[in-house]
Amino acid sequence: MQSGSIKTIWELLNNVPDPEIPVISVVELGVIRDVRLINNEFIISVTPTYSGCPAVKTFQDDIHTELITNKITNFKIEVVYKPAWTTDWMNASTKAKLKKYGISPPEKIAQCPQCNSKSIELISEFGATACKALYKCSDCLEPFEHFKCI
Repeated sequence: MQSGSIKTIWELLNNVPDPEIPVISVVELGVIRDVRLINNEFIISVTPTYSGCPAVKTFQDDIHTELITNKITNFKIEVVYKPAWTTDWMNASTKAKLKKYGISPPEKIAQCPQCNSKSIELISEFGATACKALYKCSDCLEPFEHFKCI
């Protein structure tokens, strides 16, 4: 017998935080591509932010824990690579959460999330993860990460 509904699964997945940026969920990040019900089993499609992303295992573990905790046992998680993940899958609300958290959201021109200055200096092409670059604001002097447009 089926446990839950597709709507319920999406709601539960929206409770699963991104392991690297806990102010957004895996749904908001856009890595949850689809939830289908096939033969009384929910198939949850996850697309990594990039090939070899170390967070994929954590995504899977956290999704598993969230669903099992909520008594959803009839599910399978599949990792899909096509289409490739893109920052275009983040909406304006998600980007605003990133900025409030101190990460410059994915835009063509980075700007300081603290003071909104575009007078910035690239420190490193890579921040804490390959998805982000490290900058320093020339006005407020704060370092910050910019989520790269992918």
